[in-house]
Amino acid sequence: MIGININTIPVLDISNKNTSRIIGKRSFSGDKKIVKKLGEIAVKKCHSQNIISVIKHIPGHGSTSTDSHLRTPKVNLTEKVLNNNDFYPFKSSSAKLAMTAHILYSKIDSKKVSTFSKKIIKKIVRKKIGFKGIIMSDDISMKALKYDLVKNAKLSLAAGCNLVLYCAGNIKDNFKLIKSVPYIDKFTSKKTSEIYKILR
Repeated sequence: MIGININTIPVLDISNKNTSRIIGKRSFSGDKKIVKKLGEIAVKKCHSQNIISVIKHIPGHGSTSTDSHLRTPKVNLTEKVLNNNDFYPFKSSSAKLAMTAHILYSKIDSKKVSTFSKKIIKKIVRKKIGFKGIIMSDDISMKALKYDLVKNAKLSLAAGCNLVLYCAGNIKDNFKLIKSVPYIDKFTSKKTSEIYKILR
């Protein structure tokens, strides 16, 4: 035992001719049913080994060729098309955590990337996809987000994310974020307690 109890897998993005290389082979397939099936197997296997999985990148990163680490991806597909394809693998997942996609879905919210969008977090992720667990932002230092770390964190939480992810590891920035964002709310606390049952 080496103490690993969380893994940010599986990637539930569906690959196609437009999919960014950053997703690449991390995608299980171009077939939405295969992605969903293999994703659920991965989640359940992790849970059976007392490891928490994080499905990503909700509601779907497969329909863009842009790497969100470098700039903001835009997807111009309709909600109906997205619901039938990109959203599909995330539905009815037994995962306890999900990570957002820093993508502008222009036909759903033309101004805000999903991580900052109440419309996408609440209408799409919570209602249409039906995810009931903890929603975590993707890394708030990625260039797809145009503000400073503190504002990126606050906008993520205001949109409905429960946690924010910061990967660069700069200690000064860590302290700045800790001082600027609130403690976890009752919902997140309750869901975290549920997670401990898997980590036993």
